[in-house]
Amino acid sequence: MTKKLQSSAIARWLCLVAGLELVALAVNFFYGPISIAVGGTTGLSILVQAVWGWPRPLVVLAINVIMLIVAAIFLGKQATRNIAVGSFLLPILMEITPSFKVTNNDFVAVIYGGALVGLGMALLYRVNASSGGTTVLPMILEKYFYLSTTIGLLLVDLVIIGLNLFVDGWEAFLLAVLSQIITALTMRFAEVGFDRKYQLRIMSNEHLPAIQQVLEQDYQGLTIFNVIGGYSKDQKQQLLIVVDPQEYGALLAKIHEIDPQAFITTETVAKVHGGRWGM
Repeated sequence: MTKKLQSSAIARWLCLVAGLELVALAVNFFYGPISIAVGGTTGLSILVQAVWGWPRPLVVLAINVIMLIVAAIFLGKQATRNIAVGSFLLPILMEITPSFKVTNNDFVAVIYGGALVGLGMALLYRVNASSGGTTVLPMILEKYFYLSTTIGLLLVDLVIIGLNLFVDGWEAFLLAVLSQIITALTMRFAEVGFDRKYQLRIMSNEHLPAIQQVLEQDYQGLTIFNVIGGYSKDQKQQLLIVVDPQEYGALLAKIHEIDPQAFITTETVAKVHGGRWGM
């Protein structure tokens, strides 16, 4: 048990450091050199450096310390502890990570920067960690005004993105918006994965036993539900099965061979665990 706990703790720390380092790479390689702010304390540090020339890591550290004090006042000790490590570790990683312009194409820079931030944030969310900073404000809005943290964080990031207009004009603003979209898409795919499955619900008035027999022979994980027709009020059965995308076409063909009028609904699902898919 002790070894398992230690292994879990090590994995959590590795995910935390890796996630923060990906954010640091995005800032030092892509966002910082072209002065594009896409949200968070790192975005504010880029704007401050562009206007006054102050070092980005120092600005991030200063803002994070202020936000930790605010969190201690309004959110309590537990919430403050949860964000403290990331608040101090991110500026350290930004300082020790080399900073230079990787590409002269700003469009390419915001694409790669958005992808790195998305991957980094997905890793942090996986271990329930945070980089601190402006994430404190949405937590306060949720606690006192019942505003979703997702919406609160979006509003804060939109304000920071909007500041690009005053520092570097419309082009910087539009690039920041594009990068934020890429970050959101990357986080979504990193969370649910690219290996999607299809979940089918199958009903047939006359041939359901024959369809069930074929499915039991050729596929695994078949589930049978007892249902009631909403219009007829008749007792019926419904089959549910999850298959890989490459099996989908063949499965439909087999069902339609038995009953061309079979009623089938298909949903895309992710995070299928257990059974033949393992963990």
